[in-house]
Amino acid sequence: MAKMTKSQLMTALSEKTELSKKDVVNLMDELAALAYSEVKKNGEFVVPGFGKMVKARRAARMGVNPATGEKIKIAAKTVVKFRLAKAAKDAVL
Repeated sequence: MAKMTKSQLMTALSEKTELSKKDVVNLMDELAALAYSEVKKNGEFVVPGFGKMVKARRAARMGVNPATGEKIKIAAKTVVKFRLAKAAKDAVL
């Protein structure tokens, strides 16, 4: 089964909500921009019933260069993770 494309998603949302496709695209773009700014500022952004984006610190660790087998140090860094809500897990699984 093929994945739903962004265009197909916007069309489906437009039909379900009876909003124009342009309005749906603008809403989704604003939601994404809001999510990014909130995670950057507060460390998390929650979409009720869906999940939350959280900023997490990944510790430094030792790794291996697969080409040479040489051990290398991987620096600590900040990453963004998405934690799925229990309601979403229950609905899908």
